[in-house]
Amino acid sequence: MGKRLSDNLSSAYIDAANRLNGKRARRKIIAYVEAYDDIFFWRTVLSGFENEERYFEVMLPSRLNLTKGKRSVLMNLVSQNIGENMIACVDADYDYLLQGTTPLSDEVINNPYVFHTYAYAIENLQCYAPSLHDVTVAVTLNDHSIFNFEEFLKLYSESIHPLFVWSIWHYRQGIHRRFTISDFNRVVEIGNFSLQGATESIQRLRHKVQMRVRQLQKENPNAKESYLKLKDELRSLGVTPSTTYLYIQGHHLFDNIVVPVLKRVCDLLMREREDEINRNAVHDTQRRNELSSYGHSTEAIIPMLRRNVGYTNAEPFLRLKDDINAFLNPPTQQPTD
Repeated sequence: MGKRLSDNLSSAYIDAANRLNGKRARRKIIAYVEAYDDIFFWRTVLSGFENEERYFEVMLPSRLNLTKGKRSVLMNLVSQNIGENMIACVDADYDYLLQGTTPLSDEVINNPYVFHTYAYAIENLQCYAPSLHDVTVAVTLNDHSIFNFEEFLKLYSESIHPLFVWSIWHYRQGIHRRFTISDFNRVVEIGNFSLQGATESIQRLRHKVQMRVRQLQKENPNAKESYLKLKDELRSLGVTPSTTYLYIQGHHLFDNIVVPVLKRVCDLLMREREDEINRNAVHDTQRRNELSSYGHSTEAIIPMLRRNVGYTNAEPFLRLKDDINAFLNPPTQQPTD
């Protein structure tokens, strides 16, 4: 047994504490998350559900060391204690798409007090394609649209989709060591990206994917029927060829795909703005002052992307909000005769 009262927190304990505060006090709901980086995201999710009757406090289960196996630790901590006043908020990872074929997946998708991102991770939502132009504006203060992020990530997704289905297939079959997420990530890298060579990058990617798909087909000659069945099931779960990027490993998408593209775009936009200042400055002092002012006004890409909240229309985010709304407003049972 824990030595401190905080070591024994449960939904029932929070409920008792809420009742001690009186009938007029707002009900407190604790939302446990996996890591410090997750707190801001889940605050943006939950704040829209706060009202005069309830509020959320987003926190880590800080009495434990979360540096290793954060998801497992989080699930072990709260699975026996969560309830109406204590919820768990986690990245879906592959657990949503595995649809209960592992114990952790079953816990994530079937426990009514566990909420997940549907997308692989928060990073995937931060990289939501329709929001990325706004990120470049926040970084560079230049609203010139010079790159079609939506089309690029659509083509990227369509290119990797056949291999992504194979990745989920291996995990569903319990043979993921034959084709791990790391193996998948190595194939779907785009390499040294340039704006001028974006089309060529996609073409190279398609070639790499096709080669690996053919290899996996040879290694699994009897898998065609189960592969096609899984492909249809994944579509019903929201994974379409054009949105696959939302369901691949979030860190890989963020660090190796989206940030390099954003860097190329933002570098060009900043040079464009600096050239404009150089052309329009009346004298050298004004030029230096304007360049200095502009330089101090721009922002770094990664912090801006991590604070991007332009995903509110993304399907996974809308499904998450629907889940929370259903939890907070359960259907009333009709009295039986």
